[in-house]
Amino acid sequence: MKRPLLPVIIFLSSFVLLTVSSCKKTTTTNSAPTVTTQDVMLDLTSTSGQSGGTITSVGTGAITANGVVYSTSNKVPTLADIKTTDPVIRVSYTYTSNLSGLTAGTTYYLRAYATNAFGTGYGSVITFTTPSGLSSVSGTVTTFAGSGTAGFLDGSGIGAQFSNPSGMVADAQGNIYISDAFNNRIRKIAPDGTVTTVAGNGTAGYVDADAADAEFYAPHGLAIDASGNLFVADYGNNVIRKIGTDGTVSTYAGNGVAAFVDGAALKVAAFNGPAGLAFDSKGNLFVADQNNNMIRKITPTGGVSLFAGARSGGYLNLTVDSASGNWGAFAKPSGLVFDKNGNLYVSDQNNSAIRQITPAGVISTIAGGRDQEALIGYPAAICIDASGNSYIADESGRIIELTAGKLLYILAGGNNVQGYADGSGSAALFNTPMGICVDASGNVYVSDFNNNRIRKLVVVNNN
Repeated sequence: MKRPLLPVIIFLSSFVLLTVSSCKKTTTTNSAPTVTTQDVMLDLTSTSGQSGGTITSVGTGAITANGVVYSTSNKVPTLADIKTTDPVIRVSYTYTSNLSGLTAGTTYYLRAYATNAFGTGYGSVITFTTPSGLSSVSGTVTTFAGSGTAGFLDGSGIGAQFSNPSGMVADAQGNIYISDAFNNRIRKIAPDGTVTTVAGNGTAGYVDADAADAEFYAPHGLAIDASGNLFVADYGNNVIRKIGTDGTVSTYAGNGVAAFVDGAALKVAAFNGPAGLAFDSKGNLFVADQNNNMIRKITPTGGVSLFAGARSGGYLNLTVDSASGNWGAFAKPSGLVFDKNGNLYVSDQNNSAIRQITPAGVISTIAGGRDQEALIGYPAAICIDASGNSYIADESGRIIELTAGKLLYILAGGNNVQGYADGSGSAALFNTPMGICVDASGNVYVSDFNNNRIRKLVVVNNN
């Protein structure tokens, strides 16, 4: 009787598999770094500027070189074109490139690069044009109102007192309105510097009444509608208030509970730390609902709805689509402003970014971002002038201009430098600038929160 062959077959099969497996080579894919290009040019003059990039992956090997490449003729520049060679990344993955020897009035194509032993990775291409005859852009800062002592006093210019001023807005007549947060009042500065109180009795509370008897709790963002009514993001009360042209204060939206609820503006809808406000051309009021990480919309007929964002927060660019539940993501949005084309700009504080939402609902980052924190810092508020230039109050201590041509200029102050000094450029100092607005003449005003002052900034183009 023959013995079964099955155990032998199993043994031989196992031996063959083992032999094949032991001889098989392990293949490793070698890769170049991946890099993104800084999305805006910084401090661009006729002959110099700054750019840079962020290395999102070092690839297989260590970084041996990084910088930017640029050209006036090659629309997709490479290492064969002009390049910078910046200090090799060791700790931070973001680097700055200084460009010099540029030609005035010339268009350039630029992108970031990073190299390792296995190749060079490039970021996307940006285009910029050097101005003609521009040596620098800065801001000259003076104190417009406030003595610097925390208190409450109406008066003229530096004879007045504020207590941690925050949100701001300018009307067509050149009056500046300020949320005097710790005084729980709304103040007004006339063009001649005279400071008066618009509404609020100074008590931290929630009372709708005539202006002198009304109560607010740490008011923040402000907006003015087409009829001249003033709207207040009453941060501590989690509601939106309205100060009518007759001086009467009423609740416009919110039930006073810190929550997220859409629905009828009064009694049903709920906000959580409303910070920034902005009207569109149709009379809809948009709210930066900061602690909900959302942008909310209030229609003239009294309905509140989600416009963009998610309660969980985050950093996500996409096209808003309510049908599929796509709303994008923000992290503590604080300031809002519309441009003349209906685009909404958001100072996205914890993402260190300026975000744009088009009328079609497309969300994008136009400056800064989580990998470019040094550019924008901690943006608290944003405004736009008649030419489409944006001005940003960076709580880290700077006032920043983002031009309509997407050029970035540090107008005054210093990154993570706090203090008080009038002057030009980095000689001027702020202590947590929180609000910003621009008048019809292009003068910029800043609520200098911890200096208890309102500062005025005039943009200076040095030729």
